[in-house]
Amino acid sequence: MHATALCPLNDLCNGTIGSAFLENGRRIAIYHVDGNVYATDDRCTHGDASLADEGSLEGHTVECGLHLGAFDVRTGAATSAPCVRALKTYPVEVRDGQVWLSAEAAACDAT
Repeated sequence: MHATALCPLNDLCNGTIGSAFLENGRRIAIYHVDGNVYATDDRCTHGDASLADEGSLEGHTVECGLHLGAFDVRTGAATSAPCVRALKTYPVEVRDGQVWLSAEAAACDAT
């Protein structure tokens, strides 16, 4: 399995949330924080809300716009109520100005 291109890094200003669709149709949120890029599932684990569309990012914390629960984008860990379940995270890398999902993650999500 090959790495999957998600988006150009230039599409993500520092401190913002973007999104992309994986080959299996799952939407993920992509965060640009202090020069690093992280990716998680886009849907909050507490309510049916898009973190990319309705969330806000402050430092390494994404807050869901629906019930104001929060997660650490580096680990996916829930950091404030009402969220208790972690978000799935995805290993990404930046190469040649492009954000890529790692080949291992792409292989796992092909199923």
